[in-house]
Amino acid sequence: MNISHIEHIGIAVDNLEESIQYYENVLGLTCYSIEEVKDQKVKTAFFLVGDTKIELLESTSPDGPIGKYIEKKGPGIHHLAFAVDSANKALKQAEERGVRLIDAQSRKGAEGLNIGFLHPKSTNGVLTELCSKEL
Repeated sequence: MNISHIEHIGIAVDNLEESIQYYENVLGLTCYSIEEVKDQKVKTAFFLVGDTKIELLESTSPDGPIGKYIEKKGPGIHHLAFAVDSANKALKQAEERGVRLIDAQSRKGAEGLNIGFLHPKSTNGVLTELCSKEL
């Protein structure tokens, strides 16, 4: 698995607009993209901090992954995403190394990235996302 950098840190929020205001007005960052990923029942907002992005995630449905996460754990850091050459190859390598997968194959995520998640029970409690720009 060839990890090049931290792609983004995903943060679950109750209210995207209020959270954007905090990141812009208090921290001085600029939201450069807001996007809805319908199949994941989430609306996202992105901020660039150096070479790393912050992704705010607001659930668009209580039964979506972020809605369930917030109900169980409350708002806060949701996942850590790493950039890899190929999300599918990285998922396969992780599985071969005994890691439990949430996604056996990558799927389309925000910003057109191919994404796949590793189960936190196999990653020391950290929901881990593998992201690639491959076609």
